[in-house]
Amino acid sequence: MEYLDLERLSDEDELLRRNVHRLAEEVLRPISIKLDRMSPRDRIRPNSPIFEAIREMKKLGLHRIHLPRDRGGVGLTNLQRYTIDEELGWGSLGLATLIGVDAIPFTVAAMFGSERVREELVKPWLEDVEGRYIGCWGVTEPEHGSDYILAFRDKDVESFGRGNVVIERDGDEWVIYGQKSAWVSAAPICTHMGLHAQLKDGKSLREGAFVIVPLNKPGVRKGEPVDMLGNRDCPQGPVFFDGVRVPEDYVIALSPFYEVFSDQLLNITSVNMGAFSVGLARAAFEEALNYAKTRVQGGRPIIEHKNIKLKIYEMFEKIVTARHYVVKAMDYTYNKFFQLSFDAAPRYARTAQIYAKKIAFEVVNNALQIFGAYGLSSEFIIEKLFRDARALLIEDGTVEALSLDAADDVIQNYK
Repeated sequence: MEYLDLERLSDEDELLRRNVHRLAEEVLRPISIKLDRMSPRDRIRPNSPIFEAIREMKKLGLHRIHLPRDRGGVGLTNLQRYTIDEELGWGSLGLATLIGVDAIPFTVAAMFGSERVREELVKPWLEDVEGRYIGCWGVTEPEHGSDYILAFRDKDVESFGRGNVVIERDGDEWVIYGQKSAWVSAAPICTHMGLHAQLKDGKSLREGAFVIVPLNKPGVRKGEPVDMLGNRDCPQGPVFFDGVRVPEDYVIALSPFYEVFSDQLLNITSVNMGAFSVGLARAAFEEALNYAKTRVQGGRPIIEHKNIKLKIYEMFEKIVTARHYVVKAMDYTYNKFFQLSFDAAPRYARTAQIYAKKIAFEVVNNALQIFGAYGLSSEFIIEKLFRDARALLIEDGTVEALSLDAADDVIQNYK
């Protein structure tokens, strides 16, 4: 394949890309289609194919790609991280999202947790290839979604209202009450949550804590998985906390460090979502290109019609420009993350997510148009890709909220 020529992959890079692409093509995409057509409850049953996908991704060590080698990572370059993400997004946006959120609580614990936390939580997760440890990221709440993104720069943050999940210290433990919303990715099947909670005596969402919560603790209850328009291959559902107690060192970040930490964590998730989005866009482009070469209309393959040629070019243009920017933004963001400098400018990572999400939807929308009525049928994967691309404009932060946050960073910090 030649689509990454501009990034100059080494032989090692190309071998890695081919291995992940093989997984995406032979395992993840077929499973994602099965999951998309199942009921929400069936997707999370013990015999669901979702667990096969998780096992296969973990066997390749894809849950460990966000860590440096000295913290249990697999010694990747930032370009290799990007390449893996794009291939995963090509295969399945939902399963890419799932392995992404799986890493959040454990990666954070590996980087910032105590020695005991790393021994109790991180070590078994690093070694797990059976899917016994599955993480998720608990941010959104019934009354708070993308406003969490705005909380760290918006001067009116106190007007957002209090968080639905609160945490308070009780001796040498912390106690958690409240509900995370039905939109928590992987919540119905996860074992541990990286939880954002407001301090009980905090004035706003800005005054909070990031805590690792094993979801087998007394007081934890999961709600029913929800049926979503897109990204169905990553099950979502609510989680309730009723006096859940965790040890003091399971609280990884507290205010005022919590503000900086959360901002930088969103940088990491943003560049990864950007890479997944490029992969999704490429999947739709390739489907449309192959279809246009074989679909005969007006007496000849539709690829020979000039309006189709223009659409194909425009999709290609969008993908290569988005890819090049996301590659650069990921390199910048991860270099800062591993230096523990906590000063990566959020505007670059946010732009990576915003731009790539928009590009993904535009490309998939044009690809479906090339398919015509066939694109509206679930017989072709383009229909699923369209729903996934539409969901992207909302999930992991709406493009509007991400754009406002990037704007605040530009206005306040650009020099």
